[in-house]
Amino acid sequence: MTELSKTELQTAIDEWTIGRNGERDRAILRRRLIDGIPFERLAEEFDLSVRHTKEIVYKRVDYMFKHIPG
Repeated sequence: MTELSKTELQTAIDEWTIGRNGERDRAILRRRLIDGIPFERLAEEFDLSVRHTKEIVYKRVDYMFKHIPG
């Protein structure tokens, strides 16, 4: 995985997290990837199951890093 600064990571999250639940998913990614919040706490915060929260993060990160050069 490409090593990104917090600023680059924030830009990538904003640019590549789009779609039906884009705003929620951007918030989840920011909290996980930038703030380092554990999945269990994110699930509570966003009223989701831990499994669903992990799915969101893994799918969004996979998509995002396919579009980031390097």
